[in-house]
Amino acid sequence: MISKKLIFLLPKWIPSLSLFGASAGAAVCYATDWKLVLEYMPYYGGKFKTEEEADN
Repeated sequence: MISKKLIFLLPKWIPSLSLFGASAGAAVCYATDWKLVLEYMPYYGGKFKTEEEADN
């Protein structure tokens, strides 16, 4: 099913696949406005501050 040629080429695809996966993960967080993750993101996380945190 998977040829030797594809197994040989797989290490060359790893950087592209990891970058694509990280970009897709960031896009999902942004599109769904996932507070659990985005509250720790610089600049964008300020959107989730409570009144108590904003006063300090």
